[in-house]
Amino acid sequence: MATNLQAPPVAPLAEKLKPMKLKSDKHPDWCPGCGDFGITNAIQQAISNLQLPPWNVHFFTGVGCSGKTSHYVQCYGVHTLHGRSLAFSQGAKVANPKLNVIVAGGDGDGYGIGAGHFVHAGRRNVDMTYVVFDNEVYGLTKGQASPTLPEGDKPKSLAAPHVVQPINPFALALACGYTFIARSYAYDAKHLRATLAAAMEHKGMALVDVLQPCPTYNDLRTKSFFDEEVTVKGSPVPRVYYMEDEGYDGVVKDSTDATEVNDKRMAAFNKIYQQEERTGLGVYYKIDIPTYEDRVKRNLPILNEYSPIDLPYHDADMNPTTDLTAGKGSMVI
Repeated sequence: MATNLQAPPVAPLAEKLKPMKLKSDKHPDWCPGCGDFGITNAIQQAISNLQLPPWNVHFFTGVGCSGKTSHYVQCYGVHTLHGRSLAFSQGAKVANPKLNVIVAGGDGDGYGIGAGHFVHAGRRNVDMTYVVFDNEVYGLTKGQASPTLPEGDKPKSLAAPHVVQPINPFALALACGYTFIARSYAYDAKHLRATLAAAMEHKGMALVDVLQPCPTYNDLRTKSFFDEEVTVKGSPVPRVYYMEDEGYDGVVKDSTDATEVNDKRMAAFNKIYQQEERTGLGVYYKIDIPTYEDRVKRNLPILNEYSPIDLPYHDADMNPTTDLTAGKGSMVI
């Protein structure tokens, strides 16, 4: 009887999936020049590059300008509550580990009201990708300062300079256990597409923080600002640069080597807190360790054979069919 409980494998693609097939019939209504357009296109292109069946991709968003993204990608979209997209998405992934789960939110949605969920998602290391549209303001509610706006900055949406220190999302992510931490830029299509694809392929909790200019409310971090050159040691260099081009490597090669893990973590912290006029793009830290799903299977061996969503927890008479006492996780039918 138990052999009939397993869900069928995910249906494969009948033909090559092109990015255009992932565009929904809803027209994006963001402000002209918004970085959200580039991020959405990159998400569609990353799904296409990995040839993920759209019917197996579940895309969760919170509230804010970024929250609309789930309406514009042709897959299963779930538009959730402010700051709660990680809570909804983790539940879906744990219930059905076969899903390809992508989550998107703004810096206010993820690092502000959703900060508690952000912390514990890292601790669990659920296998999914979290994309944060980081523009330093609350774009949907008229440009209030978000948790990433630097102290002393005064975009045109504020009446006076900001008086609160910014949160460092990468330092928080590293401290909380995220196993893939990267940054990209909304107007660098090639790098963003590749970074998102790498995050989606990673087995574990992946964070991609995307620099996303807000042309309406943040007149400080504009496209022109990111395109500028700055002077470093007497020479002009691009403000936005690729860290790997300068020798930085945040990837742990052997997660069982404590020395290497410690060295990579310290190097990541140093890079994260480095004071410089430039902004580094790329992977700050990556490590392959057991996911939440892997660890749960050790306690409940039956989950090696069935997804939680496939298990019949009771029979027709509502008698329990699963024995979870003492971590046995065995079927009693």
